[in-house]
Amino acid sequence: MSSFRVTDGTKFRLADYDPADKDGFEGGKPAGRAEVAKLTQRLDELQEKFYADGRHRMLVVLQGMDTAGKGGAIRRVFEGMNPSGVRVASFKAPTAPELERDFLWRIHAQVPHNGEIVIFDRSHYEDVLIVRVRELIPKERWKARYDHIRHFEQMLADEGTTIRKFFLHISPDEQKARLEARLANPAKHWKFRKGDLDERILWDDYQAAYEAAIQHTATEEAPWYVVPADRKWIRDLGICRALVETLEGLDLQYPEPEGDLSGVTVA
Repeated sequence: MSSFRVTDGTKFRLADYDPADKDGFEGGKPAGRAEVAKLTQRLDELQEKFYADGRHRMLVVLQGMDTAGKGGAIRRVFEGMNPSGVRVASFKAPTAPELERDFLWRIHAQVPHNGEIVIFDRSHYEDVLIVRVRELIPKERWKARYDHIRHFEQMLADEGTTIRKFFLHISPDEQKARLEARLANPAKHWKFRKGDLDERILWDDYQAAYEAAIQHTATEEAPWYVVPADRKWIRDLGICRALVETLEGLDLQYPEPEGDLSGVTVA
């Protein structure tokens, strides 16, 4: 996944990344799905060891345009993990009490503790995305938030949290097809919001906002992965590969048993 990993945003341009890119994902959908199944099994094993080890924390951030597949990725990538050590935090529009505090207040309350993996379905990045595009606060305030976010993530990393951020990169044509599929299927009508069409009109503005966010917040300690998301199997495979690689690099260890267990019998 090195070609999709961004650790220095100074030269990052979103236009350099193809939402339909298949480079590194040869073999087609059947082979891709088979690899996803193999990798999710490996993730299950690694997460159990991660939980037992108890020395590490992991934060996984999922961002993307509407229909990019954040929910689908969570279902497919994390489905085999033990829920006692994995948690999803979803961030909707801020509540009145949240708006009365700094924008990271509600975020900090959801970060992982030792042995836990937390997935952010949307995140603190909404405060430099929709806030910017919709001009909800003055420019000088949202521009300052890039520094706040970078320092916040650096603090988490310094305190032992491994951070992996994924931008699920989808094309406007694929979004159109997915929205039309929701309209055509009554069972999916509940997922369709007319407000999505208003946001779609601002596509270019959102792409510029995502590009700026990645440029300002991609670091070695909190890298971004720009994952091609026009094909769902590539999206899932890219996330799986990155997470397996990350967890295997943590030197996870099972804790020593409580004393000598030789000769112990269970009546």
